[in-house]
Amino acid sequence: MQRAFSTLKRLLSIQIRSQLQYPLSFIMDVIGNALILGFYFIAFTFALSQFEGISGWTLGEVAFIWGITEFSFGVMDMLFSGFDYDSFGPVIRKGRFDQMLLRPVNITLQVLGSRFVLRRLGKVLEGLLIFIFGLSQLDIHWTLIKILYVPVLSISQVLFFGSLFIIGATTTFWTMERLEILNIFTYGGSEIMSYPMHIFPRPIRLIFTFLVPAIFLSYFPAVFILGKSDPLHAPKFVSFIAPLVAVLMMFLALRFWHYGIRNYQSTGS
Repeated sequence: MQRAFSTLKRLLSIQIRSQLQYPLSFIMDVIGNALILGFYFIAFTFALSQFEGISGWTLGEVAFIWGITEFSFGVMDMLFSGFDYDSFGPVIRKGRFDQMLLRPVNITLQVLGSRFVLRRLGKVLEGLLIFIFGLSQLDIHWTLIKILYVPVLSISQVLFFGSLFIIGATTTFWTMERLEILNIFTYGGSEIMSYPMHIFPRPIRLIFTFLVPAIFLSYFPAVFILGKSDPLHAPKFVSFIAPLVAVLMMFLALRFWHYGIRNYQSTGS
């Protein structure tokens, strides 16, 4: 196992060095990505400024959950890029996955280290700035539990989104092509988690509660941290199960991933 992680570290370091060959271009790329992604929030800010809030939530409160979700998704998208549909699909179709299976290194770590998109730091930076902006607009009654729960929540979201990427990558063992419907749960899920969940119609809330439990990774923890009342009247403990949900999702995703590997048939490429 130590050898496998050493190999992963080496693979990632090679990719990082290659992407930093032109530092100025890299910095401009990161800043450009952050600005482009941030324009959406800026437009939302201007729209919301015409109203007192969104269903009882102020701009600062929305910025709080928006920022932490964007930050976490950006970190995940950087770390789990190897499982992204756009990158893993060609690996299957061109037969490169067969080559990975022949190597004496853990296959999951190989895929994890096969792609590391450092420019995703733009999304991470954007999320961090929005999060800081949200905090500047709020007067949160901080306790030790709340302070510790914020980084735990972010890590939980990284694992949660990563598990969705792994599930999506596994489906390509059978489909060979990207399933666009899965974007509803990955990129669409990150969008929904950026807003207070109670504003959405009941069918959407049910999907993102029982099928893809995103509501436990954003809305309910935010209700606790921000001291908001919950129009959904959920039990108090659901605000604290984000780590459990994330670990469970990752466990199920890895089980599905290994099932896919066991039933994988070469493309013959």
